[in-house]
Amino acid sequence: MANILQLDQVGKIYRSGSRSLNVLDNVSFAVEKGATLSIVGPSGSGKTTLLGLCAGLDRATSGSVALNGIRLNDLNEDQLADVRNRYVGFIFQNFQLMPTLTALENVMVPLELRGEKNVKNRAMELLEKVGLAERHHHYPTQLSGGEQQRVALARAFSNQPQILFADEPTGNLDAETSEKVEKLLFDLNREAGTTLVVVTHNLELAAKTQHIVRIKGGKIINSPTET
Repeated sequence: MANILQLDQVGKIYRSGSRSLNVLDNVSFAVEKGATLSIVGPSGSGKTTLLGLCAGLDRATSGSVALNGIRLNDLNEDQLADVRNRYVGFIFQNFQLMPTLTALENVMVPLELRGEKNVKNRAMELLEKVGLAERHHHYPTQLSGGEQQRVALARAFSNQPQILFADEPTGNLDAETSEKVEKLLFDLNREAGTTLVVVTHNLELAAKTQHIVRIKGGKIINSPTET
């Protein structure tokens, strides 16, 4: 099966004046379409930086990143934004819902940006799938952390992404809520046939993915292997 994500000898250096910090060094791996993969490692190992490069939120200093066959290195900011809008979904540890919008309106945003039709109906269907149809009129501050992350899940899948990046998706949730959110994430992902890339320090969550990339000190310490 074709790869949806390909990294070849990727490096990332942050410079500040005469100082430089080498965050990633010679990182290479590939993810097949429809696969699930987790990136694990200690704090400060470069996991979130790596996710940002994979998703086109940041640029590599060296090497190349290709998403769905498109070399991200060659694109300007507008083109990168277009690629993200067309192919990518995101889930973040801190939910990143718009506080002035209801749960339903938060899910509708990506659909409206794409100019889709029947936006409200599609958004309600997704909220129903995550068990929040009855809470559609509530604002984020009126929802628990678990409920906010379920809204974020519905929003992430609303534009039918080909690849979904999740950065510590259960990092702010208690164990019981985390388990429910994880199940929803994998169920929705399986149903949609989406590729899933998860950054996590939770080894139990990582073990649920087909492949694991272990990173330490900005370097991969193993190739993606089946768990």
